[in-house]
Amino acid sequence: MSRPRLLIASFSPLAGDARVLKQIERFRDEYDLVTLGYGEAPLGVVEHLRVPDDAPAWRWPRAALILRQYRRAYWGNPAVAAARSLLAEPRASIDLALANDVDTVPLVMRSVDPRRVHVDLHEYAPRQREELLRWRLFVAPFLRWILRTFVTNAASTSTVSAGLARAYRSEFGVSPTVVTNATPYREAEPTPVGDPIRLVHSGAALPNRALELMIDAVEASTTSVTLDLYLTPNDPTYLEALRQRCARSTRSRLHDPVPYADLVDTLAHHDVGVFVLPPTSFNHRWALPNKLFDYVQARLGIIVGPSPEMSSIVDERGLGVVCGDFTAESLRRALEGLTPVRVVEMKAAAHRAAAPLSAALEVEKWAAALDVIRARGAQ
Repeated sequence: MSRPRLLIASFSPLAGDARVLKQIERFRDEYDLVTLGYGEAPLGVVEHLRVPDDAPAWRWPRAALILRQYRRAYWGNPAVAAARSLLAEPRASIDLALANDVDTVPLVMRSVDPRRVHVDLHEYAPRQREELLRWRLFVAPFLRWILRTFVTNAASTSTVSAGLARAYRSEFGVSPTVVTNATPYREAEPTPVGDPIRLVHSGAALPNRALELMIDAVEASTTSVTLDLYLTPNDPTYLEALRQRCARSTRSRLHDPVPYADLVDTLAHHDVGVFVLPPTSFNHRWALPNKLFDYVQARLGIIVGPSPEMSSIVDERGLGVVCGDFTAESLRRALEGLTPVRVVEMKAAAHRAAAPLSAALEVEKWAAALDVIRARGAQ
């Protein structure tokens, strides 16, 4: 008996997209998976529609955006145009779809009935880069048009945190299920605490994350700590500035990024994961990122700023320390309270939380949404 064909679409390099990889892992034994995105075919899919690397998804036709000719802007995007051609090629029909981020939604709904599409919105799209004036003037209204015109017709939606879900409900009348960026469960025991205590941060090198404050706090601390940074080169100029800052430090080291498949094992060689994210944008304020859950699976203690979503989990599970504000001085004060005994307690709390905070329960929320779509189709 043939299985339903499920399209999973994302304008991202699929092999490095942790959230999309969890979707693929969950559904490849239940559906014939067709993936659309950048890079090589993920394991376990029956067909991969590879968007050319030279067709960027972020490049929208400027004149069309300025003139608010949004349909022309959308279909004139290089990635959308290339994907449209790929989807137009003769193939077996697609039964239902999981569209990631708002920019894939009109494309997917051109090939699949909107009533058979689940949209995983990820972040709050209209305010993704709201610190940029050109974004607020031209890109945000365009994304709001996609949301009102297409996403509101989807069978169901999801997003990464409760704060973002409330915003989508308030502005667009959709009610996303919260599916966190939880990491798959990793069987492990906490490692012994190092001397000095080994702090670590992994993620994107972006100026609006103010990563330098971690370096400054470590340099100013009287506690015996080191800091290792594993950063992706999202902004090469900023990454080079951080590299030079670390070169002047005796306690902070900048490393090349590691493949996602190896990340949690790499983090596990440390003691405390750190992420103090200034709320410079709406999405930053309500962030609940992969790295928090990566730190848990690595059995690390955690230090975060007073970001509502992150701090509530850290406090509820006793995982570590919430800084009083988003400054280097506040982080320095948090570091002053670290002792080997305290870090042992934090790592033990992460160990207790590893199963309940793993991806196993979260991915079932996507499965439930697709089950509802399939049940409707059978009626």
